[in-house]
Amino acid sequence: MPELQNEPLTFEKVWAMFQETDRQFKETRKQMKETDRKIGELGNRFGELAEHLVLPGILEKFSNIGLDFTKNSHDILFSDPETRRALVEIDILLENDDIVIAIEVKSKLDNKDVSKHIARMEVLRQIADSKNDKRKYFGTVAGAIMTSETRSYAIDSGFYVIEQSGDTMKLSIPDNFIPREW
Repeated sequence: MPELQNEPLTFEKVWAMFQETDRQFKETRKQMKETDRKIGELGNRFGELAEHLVLPGILEKFSNIGLDFTKNSHDILFSDPETRRALVEIDILLENDDIVIAIEVKSKLDNKDVSKHIARMEVLRQIADSKNDKRKYFGTVAGAIMTSETRSYAIDSGFYVIEQSGDTMKLSIPDNFIPREW
């Protein structure tokens, strides 16, 4: 930056200072985008880790409460067949001839995630109806970290809740729990 004490300020000097400031802003913006990208990748890795904590014992956990599944899959994307536009993504899907359970997994589950899963379940039900799928659809949310408020909100919303318990995940179901059917 030019020394301003003894030199007169000319248009050319002001223009040069403006261009240098603009270059610095562009460089900062580029660095911020790269940082955002890296943080996003890290968040995805935490999500993958949470899924890997849930997936191994999930069939047994539901079997223990009388729900047996013949098929499980993860990272399922449902798209509109005509437009190919993504409609909904499900982290883990458990299925048998009568029941489908869609599980949303987060490293840190919050109320907003629960609300989004309610909307996701509505879309999933619409997709099932369009395919004449008459099975019962239930939702589950899973989180390595969640507040008691979020746990209560999820249960009150009719979701099964899977949460961290020591070095494993447990299925939390209150005695009077009735899951919501979509």
